[in-house]
Amino acid sequence: MSAGAGLPHDVAAPGVDGAGSGRESWESVIGLEIHVQLSTKTKMFCGCDVTFGQPPNTHVCPVCLGHPGVLPVTNEKAVEYATRVALALDCRISERTIFHRKNYFYPDLPKAYQISQYDLPLGVGGHLDVELEDGSHFTVGITRVHMEEDAGKLIHAGGSSGRIDGADYSLVDFNRGGTPLVEIVTEPDISTPDQARAFLTQLRNLVEQLGVSDVNMEEGSLRCDANVSIRHPGDPFGTKTELKNMNSFRFLHRGLEAEIERQIDLLETGERVVQATVHFDPATGTVSMLRSKEEAHDYRYFPEPDLTPIELDEAYVQKVRAALPELPVARKERLARQYGLPPKDAGSLANNRPLGDYFEALAAATGDPRVSANWVLGDLSAYVNAAGIEVADCPVTVERLAGLLGLIADGTLSGKMAKDVFEAMAATGKDAKSLVAEKGLGQISDTGELEGIIIRLVEENPGPAEEFRQGKDRVLGFFVGQVMKETRGQANPQVVNELLRKHLGAPGG
Repeated sequence: MSAGAGLPHDVAAPGVDGAGSGRESWESVIGLEIHVQLSTKTKMFCGCDVTFGQPPNTHVCPVCLGHPGVLPVTNEKAVEYATRVALALDCRISERTIFHRKNYFYPDLPKAYQISQYDLPLGVGGHLDVELEDGSHFTVGITRVHMEEDAGKLIHAGGSSGRIDGADYSLVDFNRGGTPLVEIVTEPDISTPDQARAFLTQLRNLVEQLGVSDVNMEEGSLRCDANVSIRHPGDPFGTKTELKNMNSFRFLHRGLEAEIERQIDLLETGERVVQATVHFDPATGTVSMLRSKEEAHDYRYFPEPDLTPIELDEAYVQKVRAALPELPVARKERLARQYGLPPKDAGSLANNRPLGDYFEALAAATGDPRVSANWVLGDLSAYVNAAGIEVADCPVTVERLAGLLGLIADGTLSGKMAKDVFEAMAATGKDAKSLVAEKGLGQISDTGELEGIIIRLVEENPGPAEEFRQGKDRVLGFFVGQVMKETRGQANPQVVNELLRKHLGAPGG
């Protein structure tokens, strides 16, 4: 089922008669269909391992290959995971749900039908509140959450660009066939590519925190289709197209922009938008037609005769609900309240569970949540992103970063020196104290040592010293720089400032 199902199609092209003309007068209407592979050990209806990157066609059996005479059995863990997703999206869980056969012929579907859910999905009527970068919010309705099995994977080889329309031949790998999927279909509540990207980003974070999928878009664990139409504000819905298989946030954003522009171009020149499935080519930035858009009757749905209905009683639903982790919205509110964090920082930590867990452990170890948040969202995040690793794999553990922050707190290191030590910790895996001792680092706070340097510098620079006394306070920066040069940046800035003012005399005096 598509987002916005039941909306009018092939309506008269709005604005063609000249009323409300102008590109800026159009608005887009977007609904998303998101497929999430569930991280169960076995497939949806058989005992084959769910794997990625294994040799082709090595994790298949008569059931997932659709051989005659075999019987599928529903994966109980997949039902639990799908229920988690539906509950997290505030859906109403159906007391009784059934599977259907969705019939179509395609090389990666050996049965010539897909086992899916049609008119009795697992969950209906949910929503997700989304926050944009500027702090504004909007709500996207969730039409349905349902279960189904994935198809196999086609590899188009030879020819141009590995695309089906230019390939010499195609290979099929059925390892993915039968992998449990949950499909999340939204209402057409999204108005811009920016909103679509923000929604998908937040949904991905939510599903990842539920522990039901790795939501790796590069490996196909999270895939997104978009239903797109345009209209003038207040007009009926326009004819929609389905933009297929965007496998990154960037491609989703670019693909939507390109399709919206294509539809505007058509209507501005008096042509019609044809309901169809379209493809966005990231290499060229263009959209091309694939095929006419199928409707429900094209798939000839009928109940899967080999699978019994699934009945989820209230006790089961409450058991799954009780096992849900703290969800991002609730965690953001708690982090802001408990640690006094700004909403933006709290949101960044809440939407990334490993980073949020690291922060909370660090705040407990240091007793300083604001400094802990600054380091986790700053240097630590920058390092793991640049290194392409997970937070759990970072060589700077919570204990080691707490040790580094302790050296800042007791005056051993300045903030700038600590950043250099952090880089050395990440490169070597050593703790801060060992590196400070090994490299002869450490902040010089000894007033006797610093005073001797300052007295000499004041005597050697009478001109700047006199300027300071005449009220030119900015000259102090010159002397601070000279002290830092003499101490290779290791002097305690606060102590240096106090001693300089003492030996230069009060400005204007």
